[in-house]
Amino acid sequence: MPMKDVADRGLVLLGCGKMGSAMLAGWLADGLPPSSVWVIDPNPSDWLCAQGVHLNAKLPERPAIVLIAVKPQMMTEALPVLTPMGGGGTLFISVAAGTPIAAYEAVLGAGSPIVRAMPNTPAAIGKGITALVGNATAGQGDLTLAEALLSAVGQTVQLADEAQMDAVTGVSGSGPAYVFHLIETLAAAGVAQGLPPELAMTLAKATVAGAGALAEAAEGDPAQLRVNVTSPNGTTQAALEVLMDEQDGFPALLNRAVAAATARSKELSGG
Repeated sequence: MPMKDVADRGLVLLGCGKMGSAMLAGWLADGLPPSSVWVIDPNPSDWLCAQGVHLNAKLPERPAIVLIAVKPQMMTEALPVLTPMGGGGTLFISVAAGTPIAAYEAVLGAGSPIVRAMPNTPAAIGKGITALVGNATAGQGDLTLAEALLSAVGQTVQLADEAQMDAVTGVSGSGPAYVFHLIETLAAAGVAQGLPPELAMTLAKATVAGAGALAEAAEGDPAQLRVNVTSPNGTTQAALEVLMDEQDGFPALLNRAVAAATARSKELSGG
């Protein structure tokens, strides 16, 4: 990360809840001096107060970066503070869900480089994945800098255009909840087959976590990994005949679920 420019000119973090705190912890661990960070948050945590950053203080006029991490419902109140920094020279990065780039351009001006990012909740433990897209003013250097900052909480990917953000919401943004529900239902199914609830939950959590880690680490794709553990006429095949049913199994169910989340994302962002 080009830390020197950020360290020299400063970074403003607007909102420091779970996501903001996870990012800030990553930046400080990477060597960004606390004296180069300004945080605006009406309810700072004890952890934040102990970091040595400028907290709810007068902001620098032209910081290198402003990262917007407030809840969407606080956006109208929070954004006007940033208006004087618009027009170029400061890169704005938003991790606030549901607010399109056009909403930021209306307040900051179209000449402001703006990157919209969609992280997901595993970012809280450094295991997130964040999708990014910039406006017409944001160059590749701006996107690279945004990626470097957001890599503090996991992987990053760049989108071809902002229209893809709704589908990203449906897959990775909301996706952790689908997996949590899979763990719930897998454990409940184990209980139905005679396992004690605590044991069934331990098995379900470890199985989903381990399979996810194996899918990331393996060279083959998930379809090949599935084939590798499926013996002909064995137990796994018996289960997969249920799960892979085109009408009632995962293919139709997840397609409907992701489509519903994507549609709701479009509705919420005014698309």
